[in-house]
Amino acid sequence: MSVRAAVMTGPREPMVVRTLPDPEMEPGAVLLETVASEVCGTDVHLWHGRLAGVPYPIIPGHVSVGRVAEARGVGHDAVGRPLAPGDVVTFLDVHETCYRCYHCLVARQPNRCSARKVYGITYTVAEGLLGGWAERIYLKPGVRILRLPANLAPDDVIGGGCGLFTGFAALDRAEARMGDVVVVQGAGPVGLAAAAFADLSGAAEVVLIGDPAARLALGARMGAGVTLSLSDTTPEERLDAVMARTGGRGADLVIEASGNPAAIPEGFALVRDGGRYVVAGHYTDAGPVDINPHTDINRKHVEVRGQWGTDFHHLVRALGLLSRHRERLPFAEVIGARYPLERTQQALEDVAALRVTKALVVP
Repeated sequence: MSVRAAVMTGPREPMVVRTLPDPEMEPGAVLLETVASEVCGTDVHLWHGRLAGVPYPIIPGHVSVGRVAEARGVGHDAVGRPLAPGDVVTFLDVHETCYRCYHCLVARQPNRCSARKVYGITYTVAEGLLGGWAERIYLKPGVRILRLPANLAPDDVIGGGCGLFTGFAALDRAEARMGDVVVVQGAGPVGLAAAAFADLSGAAEVVLIGDPAARLALGARMGAGVTLSLSDTTPEERLDAVMARTGGRGADLVIEASGNPAAIPEGFALVRDGGRYVVAGHYTDAGPVDINPHTDINRKHVEVRGQWGTDFHHLVRALGLLSRHRERLPFAEVIGARYPLERTQQALEDVAALRVTKALVVP
């Protein structure tokens, strides 16, 4: 049996649809029929050639939802729930983490393991159906699979997609505290998720900065008490708005989720003395920016942390919260358009131009 897949052959090259063979199932492997795979901002970066070490040609799509078609000796998901053909699942896109190196064993930072590989990003098409922009996805032995909670539809999960888990991870990295005033820079999927989980964590107030207006409106529904449009306000006006709500101190916590270098100096201005600043949006190199180590960091006694990717526990915990608070987290409404394999090029262009917040590839 053959499988159709959308293939990215190289930076700035048009997407093509290829027919590939069905994989030979190994013991411990699972084959999914793809329900939907997201078009993440990272996929746009891949298309622009802004991520080093990508082994083009690849099948993009690192966060996906699929239906179990075949499981070779796998009867449970990664947390012990029964798994059977027909079940709808998602999975951790990171695989082949070694759990033997310094970062895995000593630092307990497996997201920095040099052996780790990522579905839809670091596997070449010659290695098989290892990306979501295909009719089927081959989950290699050891891939961590999660059956969706019964009350969640595929759109609830894939509408948040990578941003759902990255936004959760950023808030986790920040060690958010009840009563914090939280500023989130960026109203894309990562920023929306960070704002939503900040509200669930007991923030005193959540301020969401971004554009366009539709994204800010959705952010307000997800828990942002204040929304500030980049196009309608200046950095000085946004600083004044945050200071007015914090007695002139600044935010306890600022999360950068925009990927725009210009956000960084503004974020340092918005955070209070002794506050925390988590940079989660710069997954690719968007260029340098000027900061003053004395006035921005040292004198303010600011904690600055980076968040690179997600770990399995972020998926488990984020899906648990999404299941419990589904009405407060309408990630399905983030979906702006759906594209067949033949229109993945258009999907990339639409996401790059901000014409849709979340685009889905639906093979």
